[in-house]
Amino acid sequence: MDEKSYYSRLFIALVMVLLFGVIVLQYVCPTSDCQLLHLASLSSRLGSRTPGNHNGASAGDPYSSEDGALARFVPRFNFTTKDLYRVVDFNIKGDDVIVFLHIQKTGGTTFGRHLVRNIQLERPCECHAGQKKCMCYRPGKRDTWLFSRFSTGWSCGLHADWTELTNCVPSFMSFRESQEKHKTPSRNYYYITILRDPVWRYLSEWRHVQRGATWKASKHMCDGRLPTLNELPSCYSGDDWSGCTLEEFMACSYNLANNRQTRMLADLSLVGCYNLSIMNESQRWALLLESAKRNLRNMAFFGLTEYQRKTQYLFEQTFRLSFIAPFTQLNGTRATSVEVEPETQQRIRELNQWDVELYEYARDLFLQRFQYARQQERREARQRRMQERRKLRAKVRPWWVGTGKGVFNPTKAPQTTEQYSVKSFSEEKQIETENKLEREPEGQVEDTWLEEDDSQTMLDYLENVEQWR
Repeated sequence: MDEKSYYSRLFIALVMVLLFGVIVLQYVCPTSDCQLLHLASLSSRLGSRTPGNHNGASAGDPYSSEDGALARFVPRFNFTTKDLYRVVDFNIKGDDVIVFLHIQKTGGTTFGRHLVRNIQLERPCECHAGQKKCMCYRPGKRDTWLFSRFSTGWSCGLHADWTELTNCVPSFMSFRESQEKHKTPSRNYYYITILRDPVWRYLSEWRHVQRGATWKASKHMCDGRLPTLNELPSCYSGDDWSGCTLEEFMACSYNLANNRQTRMLADLSLVGCYNLSIMNESQRWALLLESAKRNLRNMAFFGLTEYQRKTQYLFEQTFRLSFIAPFTQLNGTRATSVEVEPETQQRIRELNQWDVELYEYARDLFLQRFQYARQQERREARQRRMQERRKLRAKVRPWWVGTGKGVFNPTKAPQTTEQYSVKSFSEEKQIETENKLEREPEGQVEDTWLEEDDSQTMLDYLENVEQWR
């Protein structure tokens, strides 16, 4: 009886300790996102290296699997090195600001949460349960480094586009500075965004509207004024468009879901904003498409919903910031659960022909940037390894170095022909390997140095010679 009582008390004590731990966890980290990030951070410390730290020598490359996914990628567009090289000097302790252009139904909400909850920072964003916005202050300042939905809110309007943000954000930040009596002569604004496959984005927006969601609060400000009802009519007469069918959604010719990504990334001032009488439709959309491509190309960063891990990698490379937990590719969404006939999908592509063309352009640029960044990373790694080998080789020099050529040194025995041949062959082999690495093509994926020296034979040889000296 006493033994059963003992085990009962022990079981109760363990349950009490577990409950106490849960209560403490909820108090310290109340949200589920926060808890998941802490668990992911712990696993990254115990396992592989932290995402974004690409210089680890002992750990594996977490993005090696992403390279294999590009085996069938064939570039269609020619981009300059300036277009492909994306590393900005983002000064989070200074006055630089990242501006997130959030296009509807592109996965921007998930990415926006990554920005405020999932970046390793000296001063992390302060996010509290029950509050929609986080305070993302710079180290030592009460000044934000991030302009987004989850940091500053919809300060320039609900889902503000490129035209609105570029005209609103500088004045908004200047107004905040005047209130805080802090003057900044100039600051850098780094615009970023996320794009998605036009068909699935369109279907996702339809499902969102079908559930009763609207974006009636959007301003659509352009050239200092709001569009009139004639310029921007509504597709429905009630409070919302809940219950609409896909056919009804596609039938509205002035539905803003059509080619939304192109319109939101372009400079609408070039086509008279929402005044459709200035030029014909084909000319209008051709100008908008070229403007969207140019703005996308000049942005500091953009990602694609369909490539979450590559999006994470390019952001980390561009801003030299690291995420705590890796991005997750979610292929199952409400849009993908909809069974759409091939004819309907083709109709959606026709309605979004400009978005389709923009997305193909963006995808090509995105994947070329990823390849270029990976090649740059490998090149830097090879250079570091070559420098390390030169340092090791400099420790082992011929016996006559430092004694003077032709001067007899009785403390050193003359080197035999066989020893000299072995050492000369070894040095020539290293020089040949280094020259081969320097001549290695830019796009070569394989790392030949691993094949040459992975056995550690040369390092063991150098250590043994060091002991003989």
